[in-house]
Amino acid sequence: MLFGIPWDTSSNLAFAVSILPILLIGLWVTIQATVLGFFIALVVGLVWAALKAAPTRVISWPAAVITEFLRDTPLLIQLFFLYYVLPEFGIILPAFMTGALALGLQYSAYTSEVYRAGIEAVPRGQHEASRALNLTGRRTFTHIVLPQAIPRIIPAMGNYLVSIMKDVPLLSVVTVLEMLNVARIIGDRTFNYLIPLTMVGGLYLIMTLIASGGVRFLDRRLPKTGIPLK
Repeated sequence: MLFGIPWDTSSNLAFAVSILPILLIGLWVTIQATVLGFFIALVVGLVWAALKAAPTRVISWPAAVITEFLRDTPLLIQLFFLYYVLPEFGIILPAFMTGALALGLQYSAYTSEVYRAGIEAVPRGQHEASRALNLTGRRTFTHIVLPQAIPRIIPAMGNYLVSIMKDVPLLSVVTVLEMLNVARIIGDRTFNYLIPLTMVGGLYLIMTLIASGGVRFLDRRLPKTGIPLK
């Protein structure tokens, strides 16, 4: 008996083994959505940070408004908008791409603030030295400021990577067959929710531990003085 429910170890173990390949397919979709969403968040977040740092308010103000809107509205609403509203304007995206894009845009608002904090942490003397060497603003940003900012923001970016991973199950509302959605379908068909959901929880725990370990490894290995450029 487990919580008052009859428990047959051998049959439940056989059931867990039988559904594991299906859950692993959902796991692969979860990993793909996490990686793609995080990549979008990193790239778009850097764009937002650069635009918000622009000296011209015509550029910085709209970027600040957009990121504030993305940060202050629920991910689920943004997901529904991209999936159900954009097709009315002729923009139709696959469910998986829609989900990854929604994750990336939502978290780009957060990563832009992380970039801003890392850039502001670079000593002002670095900017002055760049001007003394007659470097352009773009070259100063890409070769001086950004390589020194990235090591400072690794832990915060790692937190958002884990957060994106745990938000992937929301994509099930637009028919993406990620891991939790697969487990729910298995439960609906077999009337056994305990085993598939427990397995999904265990797989998520393993993924988050691996991601957190990778972030700690990068944080220890990257020099705090900046990434050397060849």
